[in-house]
Amino acid sequence: MLSTTMSSYWLRTAIHTGSNTRALVPDIFKGMGAKRVVLFSDRGLEKAGVVEKVAQIFSLTPHGSGPELVGTFVDIKQDAESSCVNAATRYAREVGADALLALGGGSVLDTVKGVKYSLFKGLTDINEAIPGGFVAESFPEAQHIPIPHISIPTTAGTGSEVSPIAVIYNEEIKLKTNIINPFIAADTAILDPDLTVGLPPLITAFTGMDALTHAIEALASPTATSLTDSYALHAIRLINQNLPIAVSDGSNVKARMEMLQASLMGITAFSFALNAIPVHNLAHAYGAMFRIPHGLANAVFLPIVMEYIPDLYLPKAKPLAEAFGIKEDTEDPKVLLAKAVEKIRELQSKTGLPSDFSQYNISEESLQKATPAVASDPAAINFPIPKELIEAIGQRVVPMLVK
Repeated sequence: MLSTTMSSYWLRTAIHTGSNTRALVPDIFKGMGAKRVVLFSDRGLEKAGVVEKVAQIFSLTPHGSGPELVGTFVDIKQDAESSCVNAATRYAREVGADALLALGGGSVLDTVKGVKYSLFKGLTDINEAIPGGFVAESFPEAQHIPIPHISIPTTAGTGSEVSPIAVIYNEEIKLKTNIINPFIAADTAILDPDLTVGLPPLITAFTGMDALTHAIEALASPTATSLTDSYALHAIRLINQNLPIAVSDGSNVKARMEMLQASLMGITAFSFALNAIPVHNLAHAYGAMFRIPHGLANAVFLPIVMEYIPDLYLPKAKPLAEAFGIKEDTEDPKVLLAKAVEKIRELQSKTGLPSDFSQYNISEESLQKATPAVASDPAAINFPIPKELIEAIGQRVVPMLVK
């Protein structure tokens, strides 16, 4: 049942979609009053030539008529490590940047949110802003951050280009920490499918499953609304139809475009229905402990958690099944939920994803340490998972323990 209690929906980011929309970047920055832009990305995208594809747009702008690209920072690692956020913030200050351009997957996009937040707050260490691992600031306490900020996602997964959430990995305490603030999202998101066609099949698959997890956790949330449901359900439809195509034929620009839009819709639903997120709870803890990519962790946990905590998903089993295109002559939510889980496993298999973490050689001793990590993750605040259940799920994802 949808609640009539208060909810907020802050989709503040302007969104431009389509092939070659990256060409709009200098003019958009100019319109926001930017003069000195830093481009943030990672080594993989630099090597693939994607960084140069975007950087060269600035050289096509007649000299003096638009913002200048004053530097490129590509030392961003998996999981938006706090040390990367701090180094990137230092770099932005050194070159006198007044605008930020994020180009990459979730780690890059989240890092740049951390940079924006640090510049605005005058921080040199992002960890100081998140002492307990979680900070949620809302309007009117949270204020507009007047630093022009454009995000260009190169994966269709996190949707971080529009979300008000930054997940920063604190290496010292091995914890994924969260900043939630409606003003850290980018001013503009550029969804250019041309920049995603080179993404390898495995990364395409698990980032797509990350987007699917956002949509399903949003749909099941106790604080879901009609607004969030509309985005969640259509994201599920699009992912079910387009993820296998994007994985098997990476150059299919239409499937890539649909996945970018599905990713954006999934995170929007997730961000504004944010409450019970047991899949993310487990994925954050395991990802931080065993350095499992976030999308891959979500992909493995999603069907297992849905089976182990069915009561969370049963109220929305019917629309969930319909979104997956399941046609059944029954209204029984248990049957429909089982069919939806079956569909997710089919997607896993079709896209070449593993069903467990066997490849990570997780020992029994390490697995035992995962239980308190899951229990203490910030995502457990609204929906704590009982210890016995965490352990049972752990046995499912690490079936052949290394002694």
